[in-house]
Order: sequence, then C-alpha cells, then structure tokens
Amino acid sequence: MKEPETQEEALYRVGLIWLGVAIVLIPIVNKFVIPWLESRPLGCIFWELCGAYCPGCGGTRAVKALFHGHILQALWYHPLVPYSVALYFVLMFSWTLARFHLFGVKRGLQFRAGYLYAMLVIIAGNFILKNVLKFCFGIVML
Repeated sequence: MKEPETQEEALYRVGLIWLGVAIVLIPIVNKFVIPWLESRPLGCIFWELCGAYCPGCGGTRAVKALFHGHILQALWYHPLVPYSVALYFVLMFSWTLARFHLFGVKRGLQFRAGYLYAMLVIIAGNFILKNVLKFCFGIVML
C-alpha cells in the first residue's frame, strides 16, 4: 500500500506546475504585459476613495522591478513580492534535494504556518509604513 502524500510533496508538485506556467508566461509578460502597464497609469480604487495606500500598493511595481533584476527596488515597492519569490525558491530547492537524495539530503524544509504569518506581517507593515510616511512626513511613493 502506498504511503499518504505529505503536505510538502503536494506543495512540491504544485510548485513544479507553477514553474512550468512561469516558464511559459514570463516571456509573454515581458514582451506584452509590462510594456502595456508602463504605457498606462493604473488607478487604485482604495487610493481614489481614501487617499491612502492600500495593503497591496506597490505590488505591480515590485513585480516589474524584479523582472528587470532590481531586487532592492522591489523590496521598497512591496517586500511581499521578493519574500514570496525567495521563499518559493528556497523551499523548491530544498524539496528537490530531498526528492532526489542529492548531497545526502533525506528531507527538505517543512512548510510552516509561520511563513504565511510572516506574509501577513509584511503586508501590514508595508501598509502602515507607507501611510505613516505619507500622512506624517508628506512622502508620496507613486
């Protein structure tokens, strides 16, 4: 009888699917989507209604910065984007080593709820920091 699949094995399969999707979509996004985004101003409903940054504000700019290799700029725009990419690669690398028993690795990193809690902290921190800078110091980052 086959052993039940672990959470890490299921996430590894999903990660491989996402990698395949990314390999197909990244050239398309670079060729068509990013130039389209750069050619038109994107409005934010939250900004229009409240005059404040939303919790996801800067995400699109962070993705564009990462596409161009500007990691520090992506961190400034929205730190969740580079955090998510780094977490993906660390976990996938670890699980790949474990799956093929490379370098004597028998088990990859465990996926922990703390990774998701860290994402929530990053989103809240980004939201608070940008709005404090805007309302207390008049620094607008659009």
